[in-house]
Amino acid sequence: MVYSTWEGINLGWFGKEENHEIAKKMKKVFSEWIDNGHNNFDDKNTIILCVELTDGLLLSHGTRYEF
Repeated sequence: MVYSTWEGINLGWFGKEENHEIAKKMKKVFSEWIDNGHNNFDDKNTIILCVELTDGLLLSHGTRYEF
């Protein structure tokens, strides 16, 4: 079981020059589905959302992990 809190950070448009490196990595990692026709990378509303875990709790097989 996992409990967590997080913060979402809008990094902006996928095609923005500042996002070039992360977009390239994302295209490689998600290559099996990222260009399946459901994404429009020319649309300025297609953004990269960074999700930062602020704290959490994981309970696994009787062990408690806090982060």
